[in-house]
Amino acid sequence: MPEDWSRAVAVVAHPDDLEYGTASAVARWTGQSKEIVYVLVTNGEAGIDGMTPAEAGPLRQDEERRSAAIVGVDRVEFLGHVDGMVEAGLALRRDLAEVFRRLRPDIVVTMNFDLTWGENGNVNHADHRATGLAVLDACRDAANRWLFSEAGEPWSGIRHVYVAGASAPTHFVDVSATLDAGVASLREQNAYLAGLGREINPDDFLRNLAEFAGMTAGCEYAVTFRRFVVG
Repeated sequence: MPEDWSRAVAVVAHPDDLEYGTASAVARWTGQSKEIVYVLVTNGEAGIDGMTPAEAGPLRQDEERRSAAIVGVDRVEFLGHVDGMVEAGLALRRDLAEVFRRLRPDIVVTMNFDLTWGENGNVNHADHRATGLAVLDACRDAANRWLFSEAGEPWSGIRHVYVAGASAPTHFVDVSATLDAGVASLREQNAYLAGLGREINPDDFLRNLAEFAGMTAGCEYAVTFRRFVVG
């Protein structure tokens, strides 16, 4: 993946979405003095079965801020859309266009919006699908002064969107030196991981994923992305 850029915005649906691999790449980029901002579409308030949304939302926001800090990200924004009910419509596109116009990124990172993921064909979360598609549309919206004109001055500087976890990746980031930071970042999602009802070892989980990607990429550990052009 080219690294001739200085500012990125990473947009995902929930706290913990960036921590399943992408955070290791973020740690590499912040180590290069690149500016990365996290934007969470929801607070993740519906993500813990044994905890009410009123309890879970603030807790998961705090966990995400701690996860971000470990990989060098000190700015985390939450858009406040309802967890589990995200729609890839005008409201989300407008909010994201405002973010892109205000933060003026060179690239945008987002999540897999395919219908399924993994070898078993697991159905992808509706919020993931809606968020990824809205991100692609909002990158173009942000450049059009006649769309969402109340949301700031146009920004046409987004070169590419990189989608993490895509089934047909086109690019990779070598995270051999930053995987440990990514693991530590995932560990901060403690309440969410505890509420899954099954034990996950962050080190084993992320190391196995990154090792498999690294075999394809030709390095020890890697994170893969699919690149989209939004000219």
